[in-house]
Amino acid sequence: MTSAHDSGSDTVKNVLAVVSPHVGGGAAGAGLAAVFPGRARVTVVEAADEDPVALREAHVVITGLGPVDAVHIAAAPRLELIQCASHGFDYVDLDAARARGLPVCNIGSSGAEKQNVAEQTFALMLALAKQLVPAHTALVDADWALPRLQRSITELSGKVLGIVGLGHIGEEVARRAVAFDMSIVYAGPQPLGPEAEAQLGGARYVELDELLRVSDYVTLHAPLTETTRHLLNAERLALLKPTAFVVNTARGALIDQDALADALEAGTLAGAGIDVFDPEPPTAALRLLKAPNVVLSPHVAGVTRETLVRIALAAVQNVADFLAGKAPRDVVS
Repeated sequence: MTSAHDSGSDTVKNVLAVVSPHVGGGAAGAGLAAVFPGRARVTVVEAADEDPVALREAHVVITGLGPVDAVHIAAAPRLELIQCASHGFDYVDLDAARARGLPVCNIGSSGAEKQNVAEQTFALMLALAKQLVPAHTALVDADWALPRLQRSITELSGKVLGIVGLGHIGEEVARRAVAFDMSIVYAGPQPLGPEAEAQLGGARYVELDELLRVSDYVTLHAPLTETTRHLLNAERLALLKPTAFVVNTARGALIDQDALADALEAGTLAGAGIDVFDPEPPTAALRLLKAPNVVLSPHVAGVTRETLVRIALAAVQNVADFLAGKAPRDVVS
């Protein structure tokens, strides 16, 4: 545990920074504390209940993928705000926060992660299209795999990209898809409107099931909520073309992972690029680790050096503004 202390005055507020070990733990949290301005006493932990005194005295909790559940919220009687240092907020018990009247915020409007998530999405799509992983593995094993692989190597140009969730990140993906001469369909709460769709190469709004039927690539950029959990279940995965690919850089639980493994093993889906898992880190029992035609990465889509700085600054600024009496931004509950 590390702490950063203000000189001490009646206006000092206690901030508890919770940063899970699998995303950097105390070292990453110390960096977060170092950029915190003004009159705040920051305590860094790797689990919300690691320091019960700090939790009890916290006025604000900033969490970087560290769970904040109903027990933690009940143990923090002074708590005024929960700030997620991420776009996602599924690791906070929103019902418990709502019952206390506590605002929960993410960094959605900052766009801090959108560049790299969009880049990682395309890295996975290109790796799948060009069969980079099996090509590399074959060469390492002294296997000239060209005759075998050339039958499955494809182009992105001319393909239909289905984007589930056309928010800040989804739009960044769409802009890159235009550069690759892909056609775009998208699903979400509501259409963008003709002008915005025209700017994204004539993107077309469709219902989710239709998106799955017509897309060559499907990429997920929706938040994880009770209504989106297992959004792609066995029934919806069955709507995809056998030549289609699924990419997930959002949240692991958006897909039924066993159903996805079933489709890959049965050959009813061409492949998948997965950066997020349920749970994280995944256990050795996760079937996707052994499934055919997958490209996997360990939730790296939002963690470049540049992105981490933007995330920290966005989360800290929102908390600092709140403590200065301003309305918080990006309230998700």
